[in-house]
Amino acid sequence: MTDTGTTAGELLYAYAVARDTDLPEDSLAGVGGVTGGPVRGVRQRGLVALVGTVPAAEFGEAPLRERLEDLGWLERVARGHQRVVDAASARACVLPLRLATVYRDEHGLRRMLAAGHDELDATLDRLDGRAEWAVKLWTDPPDSPPPATGPARSGRDYLARRGAEHRAREEDGRRVREAAAEVHGALLTLAEEARLHPARDARLAGGAGHNLLNAAYLVRRERCQAFRTAVGSFADRPDGLRVELSGPWAPYSFVTPEPR
Repeated sequence: MTDTGTTAGELLYAYAVARDTDLPEDSLAGVGGVTGGPVRGVRQRGLVALVGTVPAAEFGEAPLRERLEDLGWLERVARGHQRVVDAASARACVLPLRLATVYRDEHGLRRMLAAGHDELDATLDRLDGRAEWAVKLWTDPPDSPPPATGPARSGRDYLARRGAEHRAREEDGRRVREAAAEVHGALLTLAEEARLHPARDARLAGGAGHNLLNAAYLVRRERCQAFRTAVGSFADRPDGLRVELSGPWAPYSFVTPEPR
């Protein structure tokens, strides 16, 4: 090990940033990183970056670019990254760093902490005592309208039937969109901030239907139970919406301020 924190053929993988006093030495003893190795802190001006060593042959620029196309490898790294962030956020307010954030040595990492000190410090103030909750709203695929009885008597009759079916589908779509907006509005009253993410593909999520809402909410920890209760109250809606809740998470979606 050199004074830069790595040996030849190694890089530093950075997981998150927190306040130095919130995560003393050995806070994450026993928590394995993306390669199973130990996690330690690099400290600079009251901040600490959680890091672990990783092989350059796997996380260097060129090999990393190739491995990011390997979904199995990517999933293992993402789970290891999440494991460290979850363990740290259970003890302190942390700012998760992007997946596969890698530095050559401690010098580069310390430069990042020094250059971004004021912004990182302000973000920790903004997010302290808060957690992220993820809410997704799904609606089942629309049922095909029952066919009209009997054959169409004329071309005009056929077009009238098709028009009625189209209007029925539009009405169903309007109804579920309004219901999703109602849910989002109610949850906003319990959250300090929200981020709307792109809709999920139901096939990738292992289900069926249409993703009407994919949102993250920043909630004060003392209001988390009220937030969970509110989400639960939407679970048995008669309009067929399905609600999916996960959390609390470290505030991944809120590290960067919302664009104005």
